[in-house]
Amino acid sequence: MTETIRIGEIAIAVTRKDVKHVHLSVHPPNGRVTLVAPLATRLEVARAYAASKLAWIRVQQEKLRNQERETPRRFVTRETHYLWGRRYLLSVQEVDAKPRVSLDHRRVTLSVRPGSSQAKRAEIMHEWHKALLHDLVPVIIRKWEKRLGISVGAYFLQRMKTKWGSCNPKARHIRLNTELVKKPKDLLEYVIVHEMIHLIEPTHSERFLVLLSEHFPIWREARVELNELPLGAEGWRA
Repeated sequence: MTETIRIGEIAIAVTRKDVKHVHLSVHPPNGRVTLVAPLATRLEVARAYAASKLAWIRVQQEKLRNQERETPRRFVTRETHYLWGRRYLLSVQEVDAKPRVSLDHRRVTLSVRPGSSQAKRAEIMHEWHKALLHDLVPVIIRKWEKRLGISVGAYFLQRMKTKWGSCNPKARHIRLNTELVKKPKDLLEYVIVHEMIHLIEPTHSERFLVLLSEHFPIWREARVELNELPLGAEGWRA
């Protein structure tokens, strides 16, 4: 069960779990604050801990408010688009042929039929993004299946407004946000490893953190980098 405490203008969602230590987090894009505490923690103790970290919370929230955000994409020539952490300029060509997307070292070229709508252009780009992810995700999964000694039943790609990934341990399925195609490949790998470890330990318990630290020691740095990169127009969180 999650309870909410307030310290001044800041609301903090408190959840008690089978963990040894308190975990305080400030989440993008809007600075939502959560606190995970050991099961026996009294709410007054959680409040006192959060109050002691109030200055840190405000600094993190201010960083998020000032974080660079992408404006909504219009899919027009000379618009900036990101792919694997790099910035590209978009070139839109209207041709009477099957729509396609191609990439060179500086430019993404979107070929569409004359008069195509913004929504249609967005759909074509999204399908291309999914194709790029489908080329890379299985390779990363196979690599980590061997290292972790587990198997992934299936993976799915979809737009996700609130998460970079999710996991269904019972079905052994993982889901990945298609926005990850815009981030560096090592951050995609971090999200995949994070979700795969949930097949071993479903919750963010101490055991989960130990496993993640053992197999992906730089996960904290990866999480920070992921959340400091330009947010999408709507915003996502890890």
